[in-house]
Amino acid sequence: MPYCEVDRYQAGDKWEGVRLFYRRYGRGATKVLLVIGLAGTHDSWGPQIRGLTGSMEPADGGDVPEPAARTDEEAAAPATATAPEEEDVGEGIEVCCFDNRGVGRSTIPPHKSYYSTAIMARDALALMDHLGWKKAHVFGHSMGAMISCKLAAMAPHRLSSLALLNVTGGGMECFPKVDAQMLSLAFRFLRARTPEQRALVDLETHYTKEYLDEEVESCTRRAILYKVNM
Repeated sequence: MPYCEVDRYQAGDKWEGVRLFYRRYGRGATKVLLVIGLAGTHDSWGPQIRGLTGSMEPADGGDVPEPAARTDEEAAAPATATAPEEEDVGEGIEVCCFDNRGVGRSTIPPHKSYYSTAIMARDALALMDHLGWKKAHVFGHSMGAMISCKLAAMAPHRLSSLALLNVTGGGMECFPKVDAQMLSLAFRFLRARTPEQRALVDLETHYTKEYLDEEVESCTRRAILYKVNM
């Protein structure tokens, strides 16, 4: 069952375990950990998984049931690590993606104090331990990229490489430059009434016009990304 217990939190007079739901795709010595952003789930990585492994068939089986409810005695017991799997050999790629705490099939802790990029970086590190991965190429998107940066700072020896997408370094750089283009995007976003309209504005928020208008085979990147977003 693809769940990994990574942490515990106190709920009243009980201690509950935090379980991450994860999926693995492909097999091989090269390991890739995908860390999704705010409100995203493991399903968001479909195009990247297909590109890296050539398949969307999970290596750990199909749909799985939710984990059974645990007794108070089980919840109070110390967490035990799963025996690491043997490292795969060969030239293939094994990809793991997961639901961060608070979304998807993973546990939803009740208080905001249980959520921070540092805590979620420790979650990702615990998942690597659970999988028996000594090192991995880590790819983070948006908030997942911030989590990945924390992971790199905590355990640089566990990363083969670090790739970041749609992320900021923090500070004043977080705030966009207010100009005519930004005001136009904000106005169009507020006027958008359908998911299709919002998706078009979202693309122009994250990518330049030159990039979106670039031809790829028989269509533009804008058309490809719009299809992926929808």
